[in-house]
Amino acid sequence: MEPTGLSATELLAAYRAGTLSPVEVTEAVLTRIDALEPSLHALYAYDPAQARDAAKASEQRWTAGEAGALDGVPLTLKENIATRGTPVPLGTAATELVPAPADAPAAARVREAGAVMLGKTTMPDYGMLTSGLSSFHAASRNPWDLSRTPGGSSAGAAAAAAAGYGPLHVGTDIGGSIRLPAGWCGLVGLKPSFGRVPVHPPFPGRVVGPMTRTVADAALLMGVLSAPDSRDHLSLPPAEIAWSQLDFDVTGLRLGLQLDAGAGLPVEDDVRAAVLDAARRFEAAGAIVEPVEPFLTREMLDGLDDFWRVRAWCDISALPPERQALVLPYIAAWAQGGAEVSGVAAYRGFAQMDTIAVAALRAGEPYDFVLSPTCPVSAPPAEWASPTNDPARPFEHIAFTVPYNMSGQPAVSLNCGYTSEGQPVGLQIAGRRFDDLGVLQVAAAFEGIRDPQRSPGV
Repeated sequence: MEPTGLSATELLAAYRAGTLSPVEVTEAVLTRIDALEPSLHALYAYDPAQARDAAKASEQRWTAGEAGALDGVPLTLKENIATRGTPVPLGTAATELVPAPADAPAAARVREAGAVMLGKTTMPDYGMLTSGLSSFHAASRNPWDLSRTPGGSSAGAAAAAAAGYGPLHVGTDIGGSIRLPAGWCGLVGLKPSFGRVPVHPPFPGRVVGPMTRTVADAALLMGVLSAPDSRDHLSLPPAEIAWSQLDFDVTGLRLGLQLDAGAGLPVEDDVRAAVLDAARRFEAAGAIVEPVEPFLTREMLDGLDDFWRVRAWCDISALPPERQALVLPYIAAWAQGGAEVSGVAAYRGFAQMDTIAVAALRAGEPYDFVLSPTCPVSAPPAEWASPTNDPARPFEHIAFTVPYNMSGQPAVSLNCGYTSEGQPVGLQIAGRRFDDLGVLQVAAAFEGIRDPQRSPGV
């Protein structure tokens, strides 16, 4: 197999055995990027010279027996994860391009582990779209179908991961921004428990997590990302987690199956069929599968929309008029709605975060894990800002993902099938609070019982 098709765990084994070197792997990945990037638009601040230097340094560490946990493995970071010396535009042309003074926690950890950083990955304006549409970056595209979006807001990360720009990619997620693009690009995307991975600056619901092609690689990356960092005052206490222990018997496991979120877009037939097939495979393996009733309401989703609009309008309205004019029109129109929200309505919207959390926790309490579609629909056109493409209805597609951001529970997406048009379908597996290893173990078990995986068209 070409080096670009190998997982991180396979690369590390090859480095250890001396059958591959970080230099030759990095060169193979750079060649692939140069061939595909003009079509995919996945990268920001792409730095092949820095990557080559890092690969040479890694090769020396392997020779000296001083290799780190990710030494020599090509990796990208989402654009909003600060790296020292690189501006952080937040996906929008409205941001002043000031070099970041320091690495964010995730960037610091992967550097310490010896990863070969290829560059950053693109995102939409302020990370508030399930799309790669951006006023700053060229619109990223889906390697499975270049006419479609890879999803978002970890848009470039998903496109890069699916296209073979190395095996490890780091995204962020506040309503589904890791899991949704992972689902549409046939990837593994983990939203860790809130606070499991230090974030700077922290914000309720926001997490940093891995986007990979295998569960084992996601677990490997979590072992690095979850190291403590004092800058995140909301982070969980450090924990010793055996991330590599993924073998798991699902016999007797009680799984909830949710096919109706209660609000948002209806689940497409092809998506429903793929998720049902996944549930049946778990049953055949010995698990007990029971239905989960809808628990998200229109009031919850609309209240969250109100609060996030107000938050966005607070930021955008503080910009000078000439910079406000540079914001993506869809995001500008959406945020403008925040100017009309009363203080009482804004507070009620904020309070829905806790209401959603309680509803998610109560609905999942009887089960070890809950299965659902990651997204009710398949990937829309690359030029669309969201599956509705309507700023008045911006969050109709996040009804299965956003509850677990609010509750802080871990949830992973991985591929469970394909639509009649050959597009990947994401299965979400949500676990109890803090059981990050558990969701990865169940995901790894599913890898062993699902059909062989297809490859993207690029």
